[in-house]
Amino acid sequence: MQNWLFDIRSRSFVLLTILFLILTALVYFGVTEDFDQNVILFFSENIGNPTLDLFMQSVTESGEVLWMLGFGILMLIIPKTRRVGITLMILIVLATLLTGYIKCGVDRDRPDFEYEAAPFPVPVSKDTFALFCEGGYNASFPSGHAARSMIFAIILGYALSERFPRGAYLMFIYPFLISLSRLYVLEHYPMDVIGGTVIGIMLAGVMAKRTNLYKIFDKSKT
Repeated sequence: MQNWLFDIRSRSFVLLTILFLILTALVYFGVTEDFDQNVILFFSENIGNPTLDLFMQSVTESGEVLWMLGFGILMLIIPKTRRVGITLMILIVLATLLTGYIKCGVDRDRPDFEYEAAPFPVPVSKDTFALFCEGGYNASFPSGHAARSMIFAIILGYALSERFPRGAYLMFIYPFLISLSRLYVLEHYPMDVIGGTVIGIMLAGVMAKRTNLYKIFDKSKT
């Protein structure tokens, strides 16, 4: 998974930045509104299976920032995974703040559909954090859950890639499920999770390069 790590001046980062700016413009000017509304309408009409409801709610809750920070702290405590833990914690905070401030700028309302599903022990989380920014809590673009889950997939996938070069790519099932769950619980539109995914790739690729994440392989050989 070496190709998933890149410098801020690389072609990959520039192309991802351009892609995100295009996505943001499409959302801001309402170009994708009909598509987004139709997808969310589909989900709103097809929820109600108790088993699936609870599964999706559990998946979406796993992407909440505090759970992810807890996992990063656990990685930080274990000596062999300390570099992974540091990288994860930095990225989780950065992704949460960055998506929060972008939400304030784009100021797109979350889906306005009633979520009539099986009850869940805790409220479905929004977890938008943007200091000195009003209104961001109810804004939807981009998805912080999607950004953080993609960060997890890239960082942990890279950490596993030496021992499991092909199996490491199974980590990408997680961000797919997180993004799907955010649509299912009617907290985000499709373009929100796509935008969040792009941010996650950008942040993970650059920060993993900056923190020399590749050195985890050097330690494993000593």
